[in-house]
Amino acid sequence: MTYLFRLLNLSKHKIQIIPEMPNNQEAIQKVPLDSLNEPFYEGSVQRLYAIPDEPDYMVTETTAGGSVFDVGTIFSIEGSDVARAIFRHVLYTNLSKPETWEEVKDAVKNAVGLDDGIRDLLLEGVIEKLCSVGGVTHHCGMVDAQTGEVSHEGLPENESAYNIVRRYKIEKPDQDSFLKHSFYDYSKFGSLDKNVVPLECIVRFGITSGSSVFRKYLKLSEDEQRKFEQELGANGPLVAWEYLTTPIVDFTSKYEPEDRAVTKQEAHNMSGLDGETFAEMGKLAVLGGWAVRVMVEKMGLKLWDLKWEFAKDGDDLVFVDTIDTDSFRATSVLEDDGDKIVIHYNKQAMRDYYKIFHSDWLASINEAKEEARASGGQFVDLLRGKQESGDAPNDPVVDDVFMSIQVDKMNLIKNCILGKQESSEVSDALAECGKREVDFYTSNGKRDALKELNGLD
Repeated sequence: MTYLFRLLNLSKHKIQIIPEMPNNQEAIQKVPLDSLNEPFYEGSVQRLYAIPDEPDYMVTETTAGGSVFDVGTIFSIEGSDVARAIFRHVLYTNLSKPETWEEVKDAVKNAVGLDDGIRDLLLEGVIEKLCSVGGVTHHCGMVDAQTGEVSHEGLPENESAYNIVRRYKIEKPDQDSFLKHSFYDYSKFGSLDKNVVPLECIVRFGITSGSSVFRKYLKLSEDEQRKFEQELGANGPLVAWEYLTTPIVDFTSKYEPEDRAVTKQEAHNMSGLDGETFAEMGKLAVLGGWAVRVMVEKMGLKLWDLKWEFAKDGDDLVFVDTIDTDSFRATSVLEDDGDKIVIHYNKQAMRDYYKIFHSDWLASINEAKEEARASGGQFVDLLRGKQESGDAPNDPVVDDVFMSIQVDKMNLIKNCILGKQESSEVSDALAECGKREVDFYTSNGKRDALKELNGLD
């Protein structure tokens, strides 16, 4: 059972924890399946449904659709709806358990190459309360696909794409203008409660060649790079495909038309949190990232980055929203015919596919984004208008062979999480998927383009 906790004194020496009433997730034992016909929200990767007579909770349906480059759903991976819902259910259930955080604590203690100062910071304060009572999450259970009964721990007899979560308010910043320029006003967030913090928190254990921060970094002068390293919290130059001695937390806007990178100072101002709570959110993000890292390393994969979202609930910070293979970057390295190539086991594989096979389409997206920044409009609307008039390529269809590889990756990760296959067997099978993926690019004359994106010297 998960308990809310109240942090009264967050210091290096003393933490007092007062358990409160349980979050009543056990109160919902069954959901009428006929209530899941009309979502009150439909996004690119999930739908949300109200539960009759339960205004504080809702059902999330993970879809098989995928979104890249902020353009909405443009592809579908068969079976990924249930697989991703299971990942969320298992992970969030584990985050509520103290034993999960004990495992994280051991992993941080034994992490090779981690800066000792950062290790000490991560092993004090927040981790102590997590190991005592577990983390606070919005997750309450998975709905049985046939009966509607709710499994709060473990899986229902009939797995589904439906999970129950506590409901938090979505408040968006007001848009205003300064002369000819538009901006977003976040001043109201300091007085809000039980709302989602309007930030995406990105945790980076290492730097990948395709990450937004690395692309930005390469464009800077040497002096600007040193300042950028300082802003990120890195201990030295950023090098692609190397783990950092200090994990980085950086932020993007959540409720603006396009994800916008912001400094930590701006992120604090946008969040509506006091300084102590904002700092706690950073620690929670890294430690939660380490919980995912422990999971994927058992499959022979390396976790590079992931994103979190949090809600403010009184004095608590709550892990909320999606966390699955759509929201983290895990890889392996394939040695093939003298080449070392990074293989992705999340939707970065899809991004790379579009970059390599449909670069003209991607260029039209970037053009629409530039126009939207200048006008303050919605770039997706601009893009769709150009597509209708024939001035931009239509959204491309993904090759069936490539898609089948992504389906197999997803199913293997699902089987490992459920214990249906041994970790070592899954690790070998995922490596074979990587070999098939490289062969696909090779047979289509795109191996060099793949190496340019994901090759290692």
